[in-house]
Amino acid sequence: MSKGQETKQRIIEQAAEYLNQHGYFSTAVSEIMELTGLQKGGIYNHFESKEDLALQAFDYAFELMSQKFGEALKGKENAIDRLLAIISYFRGYGENTPMPGGCPIMNCAIEGDDAHPALRDRARKAMDQLRGTFIRVIAKGISRGEIRADINPDATTTFLVSSLEGAVMLTNLYKNPVHLHRVMDYLTAHIESLKA
Repeated sequence: MSKGQETKQRIIEQAAEYLNQHGYFSTAVSEIMELTGLQKGGIYNHFESKEDLALQAFDYAFELMSQKFGEALKGKENAIDRLLAIISYFRGYGENTPMPGGCPIMNCAIEGDDAHPALRDRARKAMDQLRGTFIRVIAKGISRGEIRADINPDATTTFLVSSLEGAVMLTNLYKNPVHLHRVMDYLTAHIESLKA
C-alpha cells in the first residue's frame, strides 16, 4: 500500500467512527480536519467531495459490521443455529459494537432519507445484503427440513430485521441494553418456534 493509500485509509477509518456518531452529512469538514490533523486540501486530495468521504466511510463501517456478522456465522451449518448466531451477535451490540454510535445502516438510512439520496441508496444496498443473508438462511433451512415449510422467508426477515434494528435504536437512545436484551430473548424464542 502506498503512502497516499495509507493516508486515505487512515482518513476513512477515523472519519467512519466519528461520522457514525455525529452524522454523515451534519459533520463539517473542519471537524474531519481536526480529527485527522489534515488540512482541507489534504482531505480533498483523497476524496472528490465531502459526500464521497461520507460514502466511503459508511462502506468501511458496513464492512466492519459484515465481518463481525461473518464471524458470528462461522461454523454454524443448521439454519436455526445460524439465525441464533445472528441474534447472539446483536445481543452483544450494546457492549461490543463494530462501530461506536449504533448500527451504521440505521444511522445512514435515517440521515440519508430524502435529503441525501446517495446516502439513502447506500443504506438500502447494505440493508439488502443484510436482508439477503436472513432470507437465504431461512430458505435453505426450509429446503433442508430444518425450518417449517409454512414459514415465509421474506416476511420473517422483515420481522427479524425490524425487531433487531428497533432494539439497537432503543438501546442507543436510552443508553440502556435492557431493550436489546428483551428483544433478543423474544426473538430467540421465536426462532426456536420455527423449527421443523
